Amino acid sequence: MLATVAATAGLGMTDTGWLWAAFTLIAALAQTARNAMQRELTATLGTVGATHVRFLFGFPFAILFLIGVLLVTGRSLPRPGLMFWLWLLDGAGAQVLATALMLAAMGERSFVVAYAYIKTEPVQIAAFGLIFLGDALSLPIGVAIVIATAGVMVMSMRPGVSLLADLRPVLLGVGGGTMFALSAIGYRGAILSLDNPSFLLAATFTVTLGLVLQAALLSLYLALRDAEVLRTIARAWRPSLFAGFMGAFASEFWFLAFALTTAANVRTLGLIEVLFAQLVSVFIFGQRTTPREALGIVLVVLGVMLLLWAT
Repeated sequence: MLATVAATAGLGMTDTGWLWAAFTLIAALAQTARNAMQRELTATLGTVGATHVRFLFGFPFAILFLIGVLLVTGRSLPRPGLMFWLWLLDGAGAQVLATALMLAAMGERSFVVAYAYIKTEPVQIAAFGLIFLGDALSLPIGVAIVIATAGVMVMSMRPGVSLLADLRPVLLGVGGGTMFALSAIGYRGAILSLDNPSFLLAATFTVTLGLVLQAALLSLYLALRDAEVLRTIARAWRPSLFAGFMGAFASEFWFLAFALTTAANVRTLGLIEVLFAQLVSVFIFGQRTTPREALGIVLVVLGVMLLLWAT
């Protein structure tokens, strides 16, 4: 895979075929591993601390990735213009806000309802991508997005729980999904604004600056609001390194995919992360799959298959 990336690093988007799909699958796998580690860290660092680990311990690895890309491609650092910085601020800021809204939604009693609405992200990305980037979608791709998103929502629902039963978690969940969508659009806009012939360098440069910015902003916030969290993170640096590495690794491949196709395509295929999590639950934690979850899995797979067929 790395050899393929290096070989195509200087090619335009039309020359990379299905590479975006491979990047997305790798990103989803890495993100599943990162989430599992962050779940373990939550017990000692708290929710905010475990979230910050993703950025604080991720950006040094992103810098190493960028140095490696510069050596492989033999290119110099891009010279971003004003639009790049505006898109980057949108992407980084929206992602931080999205995480905050997601955590707030998941703190409500209707966790599953909030999660279902957060996963409306691909549908919202399709709309925002068309409005802000001109990323038009064909009818089959639009249908694929709706089917896959519906599958995730079906998996998230529980018997006797109405999606509209609690308005607060619904609003928080939809708001989180909106911010995640705007973040994806912002990052793709930043990558495209570089107009760099090397998609590998453009994506890696963008993810590195994004992580540095987020680490700085969240560190400043915690230093002002709860410095003890930073000290706790420092004491847990060993397990945090893996979460940081996997976070940076996942982000690198998300951004590579964003450089090659629409954010809607990437995030829709990325819903397969839910299937990976389901497999972990079944084979590692011994939890059984219910008929409702099986139906949701079938819908996600159908949506993903239609997406891959249509692109």
